[in-house]
Amino acid sequence: MEGGAPGALVQFVPFIVIFAIFYFLMIAPMRKRQKALQAMIANLKKGDAVITQGGLFGEVTGLKDDSVILKLGDNVKVRVSRSAIASMQGQEKES
Repeated sequence: MEGGAPGALVQFVPFIVIFAIFYFLMIAPMRKRQKALQAMIANLKKGDAVITQGGLFGEVTGLKDDSVILKLGDNVKVRVSRSAIASMQGQEKES
């Protein structure tokens, strides 16, 4: 049975190529965006204008370990999780 092993290897080449294409078109850009979002959330400071995942526009007025105090309007402040911050105002078009 000569040539049995190379035939099996050739059958897996299309799967390897498809996975490589999938990785470079889907997974790598997703990881890059996720890292940028995590860096932005870690570097939040008072006065930053942000947008939450729920679509609320607010200004950061306070920071805690796992939450952020947002000023949504006159006399309206809410406490949200840091993970609820989607982007900074003005940067939503870039992502």
